[in-house]
Amino acid sequence: MQVYEELQARGLLAQVTNEEEIRKMVNAGKATFYIGFDPTADSLHVGHFMALCLMKRLQMAGNKPIVLIGGGTAMIGDPSGRSDMRKMMTTETIEHNVECFKKQMSRFIDFSDGKAILANNADWLLNLNYIELLREVGACFSVNRMLTAECYKQRMEKGLSFLEFNYMIMQSYDFLELYKRYDCNMQFGGDDQWSNMLGGTELIRRKLGKDAHAMTITLLLNSEGNKMGKTQSGAVWLDPNKTSPFEFYQYWRNVADADVLKCIRMLTFLPLEQIDEMDAWEGAQLNEAKEILAYELTKLVHGEEEAQKAKEASKALFAGGTNMEHIPTTTLTDEDFIDGSIDILALLVKGEMTKNRSEARRAVEQGGVLAGDEKISDVKKAYTKQELSGDGLLVKKGKKTFHKFVI
Repeated sequence: MQVYEELQARGLLAQVTNEEEIRKMVNAGKATFYIGFDPTADSLHVGHFMALCLMKRLQMAGNKPIVLIGGGTAMIGDPSGRSDMRKMMTTETIEHNVECFKKQMSRFIDFSDGKAILANNADWLLNLNYIELLREVGACFSVNRMLTAECYKQRMEKGLSFLEFNYMIMQSYDFLELYKRYDCNMQFGGDDQWSNMLGGTELIRRKLGKDAHAMTITLLLNSEGNKMGKTQSGAVWLDPNKTSPFEFYQYWRNVADADVLKCIRMLTFLPLEQIDEMDAWEGAQLNEAKEILAYELTKLVHGEEEAQKAKEASKALFAGGTNMEHIPTTTLTDEDFIDGSIDILALLVKGEMTKNRSEARRAVEQGGVLAGDEKISDVKKAYTKQELSGDGLLVKKGKKTFHKFVI
């Protein structure tokens, strides 16, 4: 099975501009393609994960990826999938985030010997002359057509700023620039980027008289239709300092039964034949499938050693074991104690097990919190430094959230 057919079989492809041409180029390893990543945080997250895996698959088949860091477009903000305007970032913040992205991407993409290109659209966008851009590019875009794009339509009711309205033009200009600089003939991205990507292919056709192609990736949604990669405390990050390997493992270990086989098919590099055999799995076998999913993805992001540690820690916890070596841990300082003690609500918030004390109170009152072997029913329950010394205290919220507190 060639790579394009494998992408189809894994359910990764959503929309394409010219399927026959794209199939031919990708399978022959002749595509020079790009995917853009706006550095809106100091770490990549699960939302980027599928795109990174797609780049890895295509590179393994001989195609050449261009990783485009949006150092310029991040100053505008993509309105796609947003109900409000993104927070404006400083130049210093964007530059810091760009450097963080570069380090993480090298785990997925091989940049050696010219096998991939790392570009930053700040190199050309920040030096654009506004009048020249309007004359050169503005005339190629129909406002009427732009307003029919899904990314704009959903914002029209609440208000779409002129700043964000320019995002499609900037992304389209990126494609034009990459075509001219690197012979980039394809753009891949999430299915919510379709309108922006078509803008790029049309701009290349009008300015250069050349054909360029676009292909979108299926969005990673759960069985309820919501984007995956979010937890109660926020995004699931690829940076181990923001989401530990154990927490990353636990996220995938706890996906719904209805989602696990889809995630294995779309995200792991396990052979399709092996995954096809799992399609008939049910009941207790789905727990085994979740362990396979969690291990494979943790290994991809954090390496085999960390994946094995997370697996062992998870098994120890669910088996009632006491091995807490690799559990997410918070070290408490003197400032955390009031009159020599810290209450259970403060611990839950400190460990980001709940967003605030009100949520922590509800969790305790509903009987969902254990500290050590004790079920906590008193919201005023507090612990001294002496009680938290030694191996610390393991707190559990619900069936799946664990955190260790030490002095």
